[in-house]
Amino acid sequence: MVSRRSLLRGATGLAATAPLALAGTRPAAAAGATVPETLSAARGAVPSGVAVTPRIPLTHLSVAGAGSVRLRTASGWQPWRALSGCPGGADRPEPSPHTLVPAAGALDYEVSSDAVSIVEINTVDGPARTVAAPETRLPVAAPPELCPRYLSRAAWGADESYRYNPDGTLDTPPAYYPVQTFTVHHSGEDVPETDPIAHIRGIYYKQAVTQDWGDIGYQLLIDAHGRVYEGTYSDPDRIPIFGPARNADGLPMMVNGSHVGGFNAGNIGVCLLGNFMQAPPTVAALRSLKLVLTLLAATTRIDPMGRTDYVNPVSGVKATIDTIAGHQDWNRANPAADATLCPGDQLYALLPAIRRDVGTLVRRLPSISVPAGR
Repeated sequence: MVSRRSLLRGATGLAATAPLALAGTRPAAAAGATVPETLSAARGAVPSGVAVTPRIPLTHLSVAGAGSVRLRTASGWQPWRALSGCPGGADRPEPSPHTLVPAAGALDYEVSSDAVSIVEINTVDGPARTVAAPETRLPVAAPPELCPRYLSRAAWGADESYRYNPDGTLDTPPAYYPVQTFTVHHSGEDVPETDPIAHIRGIYYKQAVTQDWGDIGYQLLIDAHGRVYEGTYSDPDRIPIFGPARNADGLPMMVNGSHVGGFNAGNIGVCLLGNFMQAPPTVAALRSLKLVLTLLAATTRIDPMGRTDYVNPVSGVKATIDTIAGHQDWNRANPAADATLCPGDQLYALLPAIRRDVGTLVRRLPSISVPAGR
């Protein structure tokens, strides 16, 4: 098993709505489809003010530390980019912020501070690694028009070896908790719409390997085309987010992620790819976000218009927060949470309308009972 360390070296009325059924088993892989292995080169600290030539062709830079970075492409030096974005958050202190910088076509790069550390990443040019699964519809037993296009971990090319230690043990074994809240994020980067799948693999590598979280931190991700991606590994079946166990009410329990430091257990994270400080998400992305939140609320019997007295079942830390929250809301509810502007000013301003629309959709759903088992 390849380890991450060796890789680095190389609505009202909701209570009356029955939860939605979860469906099926994982589909067969698409014959002959492959995904590339992610290549990386750990550069460590690089001097500021010096043009650095990458050791591998770049698709991304994973940058630990604060400051800014600029790229030189065939058309010359590009503007400086501030190192910012969603900080995510495992349930342990982070020594420094990490930023994923899209860098396709970069011939050189330069940083503004000596206090940063670089890992060069290429998610598209590595050797074919495995057989990929096909794109499907989100696997929930709901009307087809409510189920967005969906890519499982196999479909977007998650290298499951990143979740393991050198001795073959899981770095972060899945843990399951009753669902209390949903948190909306943006990834914080200017994501190329031409290959969002490659960017998902970049986020995965940064979070699972360079930050050593053992997996991608968000339970679901959504691109500008409205496609939904499976995030944190839950279990072998084809249903994302939910594990094999049920809570005392017979409702499915979610797998723990790493998206709001200290407030992850019981909190499902949905991340839209992109930076929404200056512009809002696409219509397609917003539609899929509303559909995903509707299906999650109906499945878990959670009021999308409500407030939640959140209690972390692991640490006991508390926060009173909107059931559908933005990442930055957690810091307002409890100063111990991440200080962040995620999910960006433009998306954050849409959250009240998103809650209302999700509440309306939930009330219109048919009553579908939860099966006794999966």
